[in-house]
Order: sequence, then structure tokens, then C-alpha cells
Amino acid sequence: MSSEIVQLVQQAGPYLTTAISAYGVAVFTRAESAAADATANLGQRVLQAVWRRRDQQDRAEFEAAVQDAAEAPEDADAAAAVRQQIKRALREDTELMAELAGILRTSGVTINVTASGTRSIAAKEIGTAVTGDNTTLRHS
Repeated sequence: MSSEIVQLVQQAGPYLTTAISAYGVAVFTRAESAAADATANLGQRVLQAVWRRRDQQDRAEFEAAVQDAAEAPEDADAAAAVRQQIKRALREDTELMAELAGILRTSGVTINVTASGTRSIAAKEIGTAVTGDNTTLRHS
């Protein structure tokens, strides 16, 4: 599985959880509300984007996963099932991946990256990173 998909789903995770907790399966048909929490609205937009791009059978499976997560908000397995459905949808639909990345990018989401410990490195994206003594890099 692409690390890009994993990263995208992890980034959307808190928003998905908030939207599912707030709206349950109604998240698919509910109109976005200016009065609603911005976090829930963002999660709702992501869930609706995935749902709209699925066929009828996949929609039913996705709705069932969201319903399970809504009914058991403390159940990590239920939340993971929703994320797995989203990952599968992203693997099957590259346009969806671009759409979700755009939703997250334009949302004003702040990404915090923290490094802790000796010679640790923190980066959202990284090319080459080296820690340690007496390291030689060779460019080809």
C-alpha cells in the first residue's frame, strides 16, 4: 500500500472520527452547516467524497462501517474499519486521492511534526536525511 495513502488517511483520521461521532451515517446526506464544528465539517466532506465515488455495494459496506463506528465511538476496531474502507477506495481511485488531498490542503489543517531524542529527524516530507558521525554521501 502506498505510504501516500496511509499518510492521507492518518491526516484525515481525527476529522473522520469527529464527523462520525457527530452525525453517524447521516454524514452522507447531511448538508454542511456553517454553525457546525469545522473539524466535523472537514471529516464530513472527506466521508462524502469517498461515499459519492463508490458503487452501490461499496456504499452499503462503507455506510455499515460508519454506522458501527458511530455506535461504538470508543471501539478502535470500528474506526479502523472505516479507515480501511477509505484506503481501499483510494487504491482503486487515484482521482479520489487527489480530491481528498485537495480537501485537506485547503482546509487550513496544520501539520505538526516533532522530533525527540538524540539525532532524531522530523519532517513532513524528506529526501535524504543522515544522522551520525563520519557519514559520507555519494551522489550518482
